[in-house]
Amino acid sequence: MKILISNDDGINSSGLLASKNAVETLRETLVVAPSKQQSGIGRALTLFEPLRLNQVVLKDESIGYSVSGTPTDSVTLGLFELMDEKPDLCISGINIGENIGKGELTTSGTLGAAMEAASYGIPTIAISQEVTRGDFKFEERHLEINFENSKRILYKIAKKILDKSLPKGIDLLNINVPSNPANHDLLISKLGKRMFVPKIKTRLDPRGTPYYWIDGTPYNEYEEKTDGYGLHVKKQATITPLSLDLGVNLDLLKDWI
Repeated sequence: MKILISNDDGINSSGLLASKNAVETLRETLVVAPSKQQSGIGRALTLFEPLRLNQVVLKDESIGYSVSGTPTDSVTLGLFELMDEKPDLCISGINIGENIGKGELTTSGTLGAAMEAASYGIPTIAISQEVTRGDFKFEERHLEINFENSKRILYKIAKKILDKSLPKGIDLLNINVPSNPANHDLLISKLGKRMFVPKIKTRLDPRGTPYYWIDGTPYNEYEEKTDGYGLHVKKQATITPLSLDLGVNLDLLKDWI
């Protein structure tokens, strides 16, 4: 049995390789990831153009597979083209940059890949690490980042899942690790509100026609016991249990109707 590893930063990401290195002693690993940066793509699936699946040599000289599509495409091809049976575990990450809050939950490609795997009943971990530099998302190469704390946490949680599976009602775990943790504790947290507040940048092309960049400023109104509070205020790694069932109590609508 195997561990399937994917991401949204691309096949050349140092975080992807860090995930593999963290868990490869637990099970055989299969690395399948987008050929290029796919941050913010969410759980998009490519339906109207063909996909290319290429075998590549990773930086540690092991074999991986690149997909000319989204993180969800990568997980789908990994599960239904490259594997003969479902893996014991799927890992999405280590993402370069945190993934916290409800606002960006479904826009994150890291979470998109994780949700796709979890939808097939596969225990899944999405893991991300905070970084302090601001230009990291614009590079599609192996960045030299210290992932040792993230790797330690990932190994610990992956081993626990492989030994005990996930508790009933939890489909996946979202882990966020600070760049400079205050301690080695792992804080169980709920989702906060947002990670960014959208900001639109308007510019003019050479002919004077406006065009727009969607940008954002960090959201910093963190409630206690949320992932953002743990990561940014307490400087602790956070772990948030998630369920794919987005439904609520049916009686709430019945009473309203």
